[in-house]
Amino acid sequence: MKFVKEDKSNEKIKQKKSLIRDYIIMGAIVVAAAVTLFFFPSKSVPVLNVSKNYLIELIMILPAVMIIIGLFSVWVPKEIVVKYMGKTSGIKGIFLAIALGMLPTGPLYIAFPMAVALLKKGAKISNIIIFISAWACIKLPQELVEVQFLGIKFTLLRLALTIIFVIAMGIIIEKTIEFTDRKKIRV
Repeated sequence: MKFVKEDKSNEKIKQKKSLIRDYIIMGAIVVAAAVTLFFFPSKSVPVLNVSKNYLIELIMILPAVMIIIGLFSVWVPKEIVVKYMGKTSGIKGIFLAIALGMLPTGPLYIAFPMAVALLKKGAKISNIIIFISAWACIKLPQELVEVQFLGIKFTLLRLALTIIFVIAMGIIIEKTIEFTDRKKIRV
């Protein structure tokens, strides 16, 4: 019982430190933006307009994303995520991560809460990296427009290279994280 209380208090301390760090980073960004706008006052109107537009977009999209993430967390059992995108998923996990990443057409910041939900459910890191990268680089509607303007040969070559490098990047990042985690355990 004592260990459970200590774990919860350690978790709360970590959360507080993380929140403080986030506030410090946010404060630094606001200060940097204010200083930049002070030195370049002619850019303040366009910067504020773009910031307002992104804020409005976030306010309109984020609640729906949070609802979808909540439904995913409740409706999709952890076992399914582990089976299809977990440590033993192999090539089917890679292809599922690519498919899940290339189907949606929303902005990239929507992918991050989804990636966190997948990670918490047991998806392996390489599949998360592949999912986010596919979301950023491979969109079905984008591919159709690319075929129309650049041709099928160029699109297929770019798509093949993108898939190869996205998979390689996911595997390399996962191996790097595993290596650094092993190194921390030894120390």
